[in-house]
Formats: sequence, structure tokens, C-alpha cells
Amino acid sequence: MAMELSDANLQTLTEYLKKTLDPDPTIRRPAEKFLESVEGNQNYPLLLLTLLEKSQDNVIKVCASVTFKNYIKRNWRIVEDEPNKICEADRVAIKANIVHLMLSSPEQIQKQLSDAISIIGREDFPQKWPDLLTEMVNRFQSGDFHVINGVLRTAHSLFKRYRHEFKSNELWTEIKLVLDAFALPLTNLFKATIELCSTHANDASALRILFSSLILISKLFYSLNFQDLPEFFEDNMETWMNNFHTLLTLDNKLLQTDDEEEAGLLELLKSQICDNAALYAQKYDEEFQRYLPRFVTAIWNLLVTTGQEVKYDLLVSNAIQFLASVCERPHYKNLFEDQNTLTSICEKVIVPNMEFRAADEEAFEDNSEEYIRRDLEGSDIDTRRRAACDLVRGLCKFFEGPVTGIFSGYVNSMLQEYAKNPSVNWKHKDAAIYLVTSLASKAQTQKHGITQANELVNLTEFFVNHILPDLKSANVNEFPVLKADGIKYIMIFRNQVPKEHLLVSIPLLINHLQAESIVVHTYAAHALERLFTMRGPNNATLFTAAEIAPFVEILLTNLFKALTLPGSSENEYIMKAIMRSFSLLQEAIIPYIPTLITQLTQKLLAVSKNPSKPHFNHYMFEAICLSIRITCKANPAAVVNFEEALFLVFTEILQNDVQEFIPYVFQVMSLLLETHKNDIPSSYMALFPHLLQPVLWERTGNIPALVRLLQAFLERGSNTIASAAADKIPGLLGVFQKLIASKANDHQGFYLLNSIIEHMPPESVDQYRKQIFILLFQRLQNSKTTKFIKSFLVFINLYCIKYGALALQEIFDGIQPNSPGTVASQVVYCLPRKGSINGEHQPQRRSAAVPPGVPSGGQRDAAVNSGCLELALPRMVSEDIESEHSCVKKQVFLLNLSQIPSCKEY
Repeated sequence: MAMELSDANLQTLTEYLKKTLDPDPTIRRPAEKFLESVEGNQNYPLLLLTLLEKSQDNVIKVCASVTFKNYIKRNWRIVEDEPNKICEADRVAIKANIVHLMLSSPEQIQKQLSDAISIIGREDFPQKWPDLLTEMVNRFQSGDFHVINGVLRTAHSLFKRYRHEFKSNELWTEIKLVLDAFALPLTNLFKATIELCSTHANDASALRILFSSLILISKLFYSLNFQDLPEFFEDNMETWMNNFHTLLTLDNKLLQTDDEEEAGLLELLKSQICDNAALYAQKYDEEFQRYLPRFVTAIWNLLVTTGQEVKYDLLVSNAIQFLASVCERPHYKNLFEDQNTLTSICEKVIVPNMEFRAADEEAFEDNSEEYIRRDLEGSDIDTRRRAACDLVRGLCKFFEGPVTGIFSGYVNSMLQEYAKNPSVNWKHKDAAIYLVTSLASKAQTQKHGITQANELVNLTEFFVNHILPDLKSANVNEFPVLKADGIKYIMIFRNQVPKEHLLVSIPLLINHLQAESIVVHTYAAHALERLFTMRGPNNATLFTAAEIAPFVEILLTNLFKALTLPGSSENEYIMKAIMRSFSLLQEAIIPYIPTLITQLTQKLLAVSKNPSKPHFNHYMFEAICLSIRITCKANPAAVVNFEEALFLVFTEILQNDVQEFIPYVFQVMSLLLETHKNDIPSSYMALFPHLLQPVLWERTGNIPALVRLLQAFLERGSNTIASAAADKIPGLLGVFQKLIASKANDHQGFYLLNSIIEHMPPESVDQYRKQIFILLFQRLQNSKTTKFIKSFLVFINLYCIKYGALALQEIFDGIQPNSPGTVASQVVYCLPRKGSINGEHQPQRRSAAVPPGVPSGGQRDAAVNSGCLELALPRMVSEDIESEHSCVKKQVFLLNLSQIPSCKEY
């Protein structure tokens, strides 16, 4: 339905946008629902863009721009098998007007529209939006830097994906097109902007605009040069590098800021230039070689003259990363060979940037979530410490002995200073631990910790002498930074420290779950979780349930208590440790389950009010499922207790339509239902008709969980469904029909269909069988895929074994009665080509599809129409599904029904 571009509709839209800003949820949510309900109408996005032009209220304009951007983000991509959410006329109109509108808007709105253009560009540029670049480049001639910066910002959004895309012919073609249209205008703009900076050297406001442009130009340089060195930039390297060097050494007091926290334009520009120089030093060192010494000198001077303020962190880390990238290259190792140079680097660059500053201490205490994210999750790429650590590793590549010797002296000196007065000098020990970690870590992964260590560093000795004493202290709240350092040391070097020492540390880690510091108890939980996943001989867990048994009660008690500590009510690391503890301890947790499931249920109810931590929620449901599996494996009757504890919360989640939790609820319910050994309880059967409602299946995220739940119904209560809910069978098949029509979800449709065939009484589905096959053949004929063929063959095999070859042939004959054998021969001979099921599209037909003794050529149809089909299909399917890497000749065999894996395990 089309919405008119009328004043009345603009007024209505304005009113609803205004309501979406209301803090009262009773006003805000209905307005949001209304906008969702009308966004599928033609002209809706054009109304939003019209508001940006005509509205006098700046708040409404900003709201409209954000709404438009989010609308584009949700709907612009065309998904196969799904209806187009934006009509073609609207798409054309948006692309025709958005660039001009973006460039003529205030900066706040310009940024939103620029993001929208980049989203559209990711899908449509260049094939469906060939004139985008021309329109943007033409704006460089305007001389208006508000417009120019809008173009540069949009270009940056479009081109930055080149930094992480995999190489392909399609990507090269696009980059070449961009370079042909954009490289020369960008270079000319770069030179002109630098000249303007000289002209306006005393005009602070003009410099701010010009330096904003230079930052964006430098970012674009990085993106366009990332995949390979373009010929244009190689030919113009002198222009770019000379100007980059000039900017790197520039110091203009008008651009300096008093803010100690936020980087200014000068720092941001120099940071990006360091990145650009590092890129060339790493990837194009031969071409860059003659410029390198100048950049090394400039960046070294920058490092030794830049202060410790937070606003310089990005600049310093990028500058250090440049040195790290240079020292790793064989071409440049002569720059670092001198012992005095190495000592100077350690003293003036590495050690100062490993110090724990007041700003770091403040983040540790007051912004612990961000501190943990940076320190544990590897998002510390732009921190001084991370850069200094990378520089140590880079230097160790060629100078491991000298570097270890120099830094060992610094470590000993720092530890001696700490020993003199621990309460005052604890930061010296913190730096020493970090320096040891940097020296010893040669290769590291988040999953396994350190995988390759410096053999010149005795990690176990350092652990015993300097880490364990801190963790053995009775006061878990004393020196929290050192406690966190010690726990992190265990995490990182868990593969190097002997098991007996790790076992000693487990009760210490459990004790630190009570620490008041969010960082300390989070690290303790994470360390326990990492230790519990370690593997020993035969791939068994390194620590057994028996070894952890003495600590079970205090472990579980402290983990759940940690969730009550301020700031950790939804701490994902603690919940993951709970889940991992359940998995390791298995039956040992059963005595505690009645208490634990109550606490988990209360937590589930609390977080369902406002789900905001997806990882925490996932681990919580994992823990619930583990408690069900472990308990009911020992005592199946206990399932009733879980249902009593969980169903009230599940009902509230379903009634309140908590979308984030509904798929989890269905999965847990399927697990509970599968645990019942007899018929389906009446409480479940009352839910069955509601599971077939179309609205539930509209949400893609619900589909796997709903299919799993329906499979559980069919597995446990097929007779009950056939007798008491026979009128729901068409609805069940309707779900199958919807799923089978989608390339994204057809495998889920087959899971459901296979369960129907396997479990339902034959007489209950007799009348639907022919129509099922017609639907499958239509899909096979119109849009078959490798995935569909594989699933179809499994279904045919299952059907043949359940009902017999004759029943299968009767279906085929019923579909095409005048051409006996044609359908069957197509199924057996046309679909399975060698390797096709496994994605190896080779032209040979699979001879294994024909049993021994079946003649070739025209006599095959007769063979298919005989009982040979009963041999052909099972063998055909089994050969395709099994791995084809074995050289052993496969033998002919028949699959029994009991040998066919459960549908949800395919």
C-alpha cells in the first residue's frame, strides 16, 4: 500500500516520531509499533527524507534521520526467498536524492545519512549505483569543506571494508573502478588542503575544518592501499610521503587542546599517518625503503617527547606499533642491532608505556567493564601497554637473547623497588609482571593462552616466587591490581605452568570470587572456566571431577554469590564459569541442584524484564539445560521438578513476547519433553496448537527451536497427536510447506517432515503423502540446491525403509501415471552426481547408486521399477552422506530405521 507524500502524512509522521522520544514507555512503545507497522508501505522512506528538508524542528529532523538510517539498515538488503521490503520506485528515488540531501544537511544529520549511503553502497555499489562516485567526486570542486567533508566521510564508510575483505576478482574490479575515479581527485584535494593549512595557519577555526579533512583523506589513503599497492599511489608516493612526514613533525599551538582525556585533531591525524607508514613498512617495504629512515626518526622523536596523558594514547600506541612492524622486517633489523639502541628503546619507550597510570587505575575501579573488555577480550589494540608488548615481541624475533637480558635487569629492579615498600611501590611489580608476560609470550590465542613461550624466561619459578604469594594472601581485597595481574598470569601461562601448581591455584581462585573488585572476581571466574576446559592425554579434561570434588560446595556457593556483588548481576564470565563447572562436575552437582535451579530461575525472571547481555543469557540457558540433563540422566522422574520451577517463568516470557528469550524457552521445553519416557503430559498438549500459529514462524530466530520442539512432540506423542489433535496435522504440514519453500530454511522443513514420517502412524498421514511429494518435486524442479538434494535423498531413504519400495513406487506412479519409472529414474540417476552432495561438482554419475547386477542403459528403468530400488536408495544416500576421503571400497548395505540418526543431528 502506498502512503501519499501529503502534508497530513508528514504531520502524522512528525507526531509519532516525537512520541518515540518520550521517556514514558506507554507513549513511546505504541509509537514505535506504529512506525514498524507502516514502514512496509511505499513512500514511507521518502516521507522521512521529506521531513529532513521541510521540518523546522531540528529535534524531529535528527530523529527522522536516525529512523531513516535504521530503516535502511533493516530493509535495504534483498534476501533470497524473502519479499523485497522496499519497492523499486522508492529505491530509485532514495539513491537519486540522498547524496544531495546529505551534503546540504547539518553535520549531525549528515553523519546519519552518510551511514545510510554506506549501507546502500555495500549492497548496490557499483553495479546498481554506478553514478555514485561521479556525483561524490564532482562535489570536490565546490570549495565548501562542509560538503567536501561529507563526501570524504561517506567515501570512508564505503571504502573501509577493503581493509578486511578477502581478495577476489570482484573486489579487485571494484577497487580498480574506485581508483580510476577517485585516486587523482583525492591526491589533488590532499595537496590543496595542505596549501590551505599554510594559508590559514593563524586561523584556528579554519584549521579545525581543514585538519578534519586531512584525517579523512589519510583514512581513505589507508583503505585504498590496504589490499595491494596501486600503481597510481606508487607513482605518487613522493607527494604523499613527503606531506605525511611534514604533518607528522608539525606542531601548531592553535590545534592543541586542554582536554587531557580526548585526542585532538592533531593527535588523530598523526595517529593515522603512523598507521599509514606502518602499512607501507609491513607490506611494501621495498618501495617504501628510501622513506623509512625519515619516518623512524620522526616517530622516535614523537615518542620521547609525548606526555603520558590519555589523549595521546592512540598516537603513542600507533607510533609504537610502527616501530614494532619495522623491527620485525629482516630489511630493517640493522636499525636495532646496537645494544645501546635496544637499551634506549627499553628505557624511553617500552618501560614508560607499561606503567600503570592514574587513568588506568581509575578505569580499573570505576569503568571495570571497559577495562575487562580491553584486557581480556583483545580489544586493547590501541592501548600503550598492548603496543609496548607487541614491540617487545617484535624485538625478540631477531634479538631474543639481548632483549631478554636487558629487560630481566629492569624486572629485577622493579621487584626490588616493590619489596622495599609494597603499599607505595605496588605499581613497580605490576609493570614487572607485564614485562615478563610480554617477554615470555611468543605466540598466543584466546582459546589456548600462550602456545609458544620464550625459553629464556623461567615461568614456573616466577609463578612460585612472585604470583602465588599475592594470591595466598588472606585478604582478597588487598592490592586488587596485583591480584588481577596474578590471576591473568595463570590464565595466560596455563599451558606452561605444571598441573600440580595449577591445582594449588584452584582454591585460591575460588576464594577470589568473593573479592569486592569487579575485575578481580571476574578474572577469577574466567580463570576457573579456562582451567576447566584444558585438555590432557586422550583429549580428556586436564582436571577430573574427582580432583575438583573437595571444592564443589565452596565453588558453587562463591560463583552464585559473585552474581550478587555490585556491578556483576549479569556478569557473563561468572555465568560461563557456572556453566563450565556444571559440565565438568556432572553428577557431583546433583545434591545442589534444587538450590541452584531456584537461583537460576530467579535470575532468569529478573533478566527477562530487560535482556541486555546476550552472552550472559546464553550461558544461563546452557547452565539450565546442563542441570536438566545431568539430573534427569540419573533420575528421569526429576523432570517434573524442573517443570514446576521453570514453567511459570516461561509463561511470563511467552506472554510478554520477550523475543530474545523465546527461542531458548522452546529449546529448553523440547529438552524437558524429550526427557519424558511415556506419553506427552497434558500441559504440553495444550501448548501444541499454539506452536503452529504463523506469527511464531515469521521470526527467523524462532525456526530452529520451534522445529526442535515439534520434533520432540512427534517423537514422544505421535499417537496422542494422531488421536486427540488430528485436526492439527494439516497445520503441521503447513509449517513444513512454508519451510521447504525457503532456501534458507528448507533443511528445517526436512527435519520436521522426517520426524512426521518416522513417528506418526501411517494412517494419519496417508491422505497427505502424495501432496508432500508433489511439493518436493516442484521445489526440486524449480530451484534445487545441493543442500536440498542431500536432505531430499535422506527423506527418500527414510520413506523407503519405513513404508517399503513398493509404497514409494506407488507414490511415483500416482504423480506421473502415464510414464512408469520416469520419476523414479530421475530420482535415482539424475540427482546424485559424484561429489555433488559434498559440494564437489564433478560430472561423473555415482555408480554406487545402482546395486550390483543392475544392467546399464535402457534396462535400468525396469530395474528401478523392481525391488532393486530398495537397495539403490539406501546405498545411494549412505555413500553420499559419508565422508569420501576413505580409499576403502564401500560395501553395499541397508540402513535399518534404528540406524538413521535423529533428524536434528543431521
